Amino acid sequence: MKNKKRNPAGSKFTALKQICNFIPGHLVPKLARETGAAGKARDFSNWSHVVARLHAQVAHSIGLNDVSDCLQLNREALAEIRGATPPSRNGLSHANKVRPADMAEKLFWGVLESLGQTSPAFLQGKAGGRAHRFKVPIHVVDTTVIELVANAMDWAKHRRRKAAAKTHMRHNRHGQGTRQPARTRALRRDQRG
Repeated sequence: MKNKKRNPAGSKFTALKQICNFIPGHLVPKLARETGAAGKARDFSNWSHVVARLHAQVAHSIGLNDVSDCLQLNREALAEIRGATPPSRNGLSHANKVRPADMAEKLFWGVLESLGQTSPAFLQGKAGGRAHRFKVPIHVVDTTVIELVANAMDWAKHRRRKAAAKTHMRHNRHGQGTRQPARTRALRRDQRG
């Protein structure tokens, strides 16, 4: 019996497209009409604006240039998401300035309601999945390196040490929240266990 080659990716779609597929197709145009954002759209559509904002959140984008440049480079993959178009820097800035923010809030509640109708267990927090059978809490640890400004350190110390600090965030998957972050020197390695 031949061993099948396994594909580690569970889907052929990008993560952004999978997230956008949870948004009902009629919801964004409906909310744009209700909030008045439909009349403020120029070449950059309301759907493209929603996708750009989701991309900024998922990709941890630093600024408008980061969002705009990344979406311009991946315009083919972006076009597969219901015909979304990449924004220009000025177009994205203008859209963020003139379009009402309450459209995003109404979109959130609309998607939450849609997910609740599709899967009622989702709203109750009993969606199951792979982690439902674990009886003990699962802790997720995130380590982020924070670079320090060299002007804040004495010159000799800066040359001998790594000019950064680490923040360790521990989150409980069972909904008990994030614990107090711990801060350490960046030179110290994380413990493996």
